[in-house]
Amino acid sequence: MKKKWLCLVFSFGLLVQGLSAQESPVKMWYDKPSDDWMKSLPIGNGRLSGMVFGGIEKDNIAFNEITLWSGQPDPEQEKPFGKEAWRDIQQMFLDGKLEEGNALASEKLVGVRNSFGTHVPFGDIELTFRQSGGATESYIRSLDLARGVASVTYQQDGVTYAREYFCSNPANVLVVRLSASEKGKQNLEVGLNPLRKSVVTTEGDAISFSGQVDFPTFGPGGVNFYGKVKVLTEGGIIRQNKESLSVENADEVVLIADLRTDFVPGDMKEVVLSTVENAGKKGVETLMQEHEADFGRLFNRVSLSLGTAKNDIATDERLKLLKEGNNDPDLIALFCQYGRYLLISASRENSPLPANLQGIWNDNLACNMEWSCDYHLDINTQQNYWAANVGNLGECNVPLFNYIGTLAEAGAKTAKTVYGCEGWVAHTMANVWGFTAPGWGTGWGLHPTGGAWLATHLWDYYRFTNDEVFLLRAYPILKQSALFFLDYMIEDSNSGYLVTGPSTSPENAFLWNGKQLPLSMMPTCDRVIVYEILNACQSAAELLQVDEELRGRVIDAIDRLPPFKIGKYGQLQEWQEDYEEAVPNHRHTSHLLALYPYAQITPEETPEWTKAAAVTIDRRLNAADWEDVEWSRANMINFFARLKDSKKASESVLGLINDLSRENMLTISPKGIAGAPTDIFVFDGNEAGAAGIMEMLLQSHEEYVELLPCLPEEWNTGSYKGLCARGGFQVDLSWNDGTVKHAQITATTDNTLKLKLPDRTGHEKYYKNKKIFDPITLPYGIVRVDMQKGDIFEVAYD
Repeated sequence: MKKKWLCLVFSFGLLVQGLSAQESPVKMWYDKPSDDWMKSLPIGNGRLSGMVFGGIEKDNIAFNEITLWSGQPDPEQEKPFGKEAWRDIQQMFLDGKLEEGNALASEKLVGVRNSFGTHVPFGDIELTFRQSGGATESYIRSLDLARGVASVTYQQDGVTYAREYFCSNPANVLVVRLSASEKGKQNLEVGLNPLRKSVVTTEGDAISFSGQVDFPTFGPGGVNFYGKVKVLTEGGIIRQNKESLSVENADEVVLIADLRTDFVPGDMKEVVLSTVENAGKKGVETLMQEHEADFGRLFNRVSLSLGTAKNDIATDERLKLLKEGNNDPDLIALFCQYGRYLLISASRENSPLPANLQGIWNDNLACNMEWSCDYHLDINTQQNYWAANVGNLGECNVPLFNYIGTLAEAGAKTAKTVYGCEGWVAHTMANVWGFTAPGWGTGWGLHPTGGAWLATHLWDYYRFTNDEVFLLRAYPILKQSALFFLDYMIEDSNSGYLVTGPSTSPENAFLWNGKQLPLSMMPTCDRVIVYEILNACQSAAELLQVDEELRGRVIDAIDRLPPFKIGKYGQLQEWQEDYEEAVPNHRHTSHLLALYPYAQITPEETPEWTKAAAVTIDRRLNAADWEDVEWSRANMINFFARLKDSKKASESVLGLINDLSRENMLTISPKGIAGAPTDIFVFDGNEAGAAGIMEMLLQSHEEYVELLPCLPEEWNTGSYKGLCARGGFQVDLSWNDGTVKHAQITATTDNTLKLKLPDRTGHEKYYKNKKIFDPITLPYGIVRVDMQKGDIFEVAYD
């Protein structure tokens, strides 16, 4: 079941500055074992993952791998339609026949879910301990974010027991180390509790398992898999059982585990055996040292302090206190760094796939929901990577960028088959098998700008780095997406504008003649995304000095896009017509992409539209029973950060942590939403939430860098190092009583820095490369400094 992918090899030329270790430990800790998946602690290496429960008599490590998918390639995913039929249905909508057009589109413009599949969990590695059974004292379960290591320590009958768990990217294995303060105290059984039908065998010091994913909920097919858990001991003996291993009287035990599938070409069994064997030869000390150096290289690029650390209080207790109204800015800083930790753990340069709806972990819940554990392109996959660039984790984008390449390859067939258009297109739901067709329901699935939205991440990465080598490789994807929309859009004879559609404003509907309809021409979110992808294509082509004729076509198309409109309530319209919302409390606000992550609406340049966007937000939040879920609440943090409303941004941060996160600070879609029987972990809230916190501290979406644009009163004193700004800059900052004390900006490429300073003119001193410097001053408190790669510009206040 091997799949040949279009693989884009991206190079990353980031200059990394200030990689010193964290000033204080960045840890989460608990004084009891986990009795629930949502209390366990996540580890990962971008491919393998574990959830650590830390039980005393029985310890479970939920073990998984990113390519463990059901489903299979489906050449029949699209219903053929074609350009002539497509133009006819567009004209039907332009003629005002919305009800007939929605009915016809719902019949003809849907994809086919034959074998879509989903990511699934493998199951647990189980450790059953045979100890004296005496009282347990001084229990601590922790996760060191900077080291990427989970730990458990406790005392029993005067003996101190210690466990360490990590997923090594250099060695490509999961490692568990068990030790004690006295020799001969490790007595346990090592076994598996697979959720997938598996053949489990033991041989010598290892447990092997194999099988094929069978998960018919989302169609036939599934990858084959093979894995191994090797048990190494110092002292003691290993006894072989049918499906488990017993360890007796060992001084120390080390488990080394790997799991592979045939999704990646090659002999998966041979790779597992080689990987596990090589890791075992290195020894646990070397494995730990290599892992910590590798993980810390990424994590320690950024430090963040928002207040006094409260490391003496268990994390779950701090969360309870925060919910009760106790101020704890340091916990918010920890939540932000946790988002970076999770991204490093889920998405590395050598990851075969990007982070999905649950990152690389899987609670066995999302995959059983109608929405599955896949790649949603109407905000969720995008949010997974919002924190990457500003959080100094540019390399973590690589799996996403490679995945966009595979979507572009598959989406070319969809563009031709469904629409009769050139270029490529992807819609709402995507998987690992090349599904780019419309969804199987037009109300949520006919979203032809989903792939383009994802592709704009390529352009934003360039804006952070100015890496033209990267842009040269990314440009064909941007170009082919733009070509699709140039071919797909039609002129509205009523207005003269170019419009998309029929399509949906995810996943909403409007009222028309007493009925709820999802489809219209050019919903505002389409206008926002089409503008963004066309602008990215034109800007990239101009920088690379290619495709002059295409540039002219793109510029003309941009000029013919409809403007934003303000509706009868003063809101930014979600549709071209001022329709009444069918669901006023809807969680999606896709038309506000213009505010964030894009910069088509800003308080400085478009105050009228900014005010309308604020009205839209206010109406959503104050609608009865607003559908408050992890990603929509994280969205609000970013919206309010762009609006410079620090009070409401802070309230949304607290709402995300207090109401939409669990004891292990993983964000959730709460019980009852979309039919969920219980809280379900979703990765996007952690990442978009972290991005929002950083957006409150640093902005660079306009033509300048702005410090502390949305600082709440509660964060009045703090510092950060290593956040990144567009243009190729890295920022270190400290502040006191809400005002900047010292800023240091390092150039990661040759460029001109435009820095917006706080309104404290006359109190600052400027330095460039440690020498007194007099920069050019522009209007609105902006200074202009020409920088070369490695230059450091500083501002110090009296």
